[in-house]
Amino acid sequence: MKKVLVLLTVGMLAIGLSACGNKDDGQTQGSEQTGGQTQDSAQADNTDGAGDAGMDVANGWSEDMQAVKQAIVDTLGDNYWPDTPIIPEMLEGTYGINADMYEDYLAESPMISANVDTLILIKAKEDKVADVEEALNAYRENLVNDTMQYPMNLGKIQASRIERIGNYVCFVQLGGDTDMDASEEDVIAKCQEQNELAITVIEQNVQH
Repeated sequence: MKKVLVLLTVGMLAIGLSACGNKDDGQTQGSEQTGGQTQDSAQADNTDGAGDAGMDVANGWSEDMQAVKQAIVDTLGDNYWPDTPIIPEMLEGTYGINADMYEDYLAESPMISANVDTLILIKAKEDKVADVEEALNAYRENLVNDTMQYPMNLGKIQASRIERIGNYVCFVQLGGDTDMDASEEDVIAKCQEQNELAITVIEQNVQH
């Protein structure tokens, strides 16, 4: 009889512990689902807010600037290498252009620092066009004077251009894949061609 009572007691305890465990698991799963829903909701709110402003969530570029970039990519194809947005803090720290100097911008460079392909298009405020142009010229001059850091990019840097189109100022340092065995003159010629194509696209796609 005692053995029967012991077995019954052990069985009831086992059932009780199992029920408690399932209850805790349910609470944990519920919390995880709630947390996931909260995070998803926050992301949706951020997306909606950015969409209302007509800005791209990933890089903050306006729809107009995204359209310009797409037109350049369509024209240059595989010779367009920039793939990493330049954030406003970097635009100011590296290129000397702060938020008070422009109304809108598009700026992109490669993720790999050994590549120098860069596109910067600044829609400057009316009284800041000259300041933006000066800042970009200073940046380009520093690059030209420091080309030995990446000598394989010498021709590409030499071919870079700064162009003023109304109140837009652009810095184009493009060219994509260049033949390592090609002469410096040939590399410069190819990069100049790609830069000219990009500038032509910009002229066709911005209002000035």
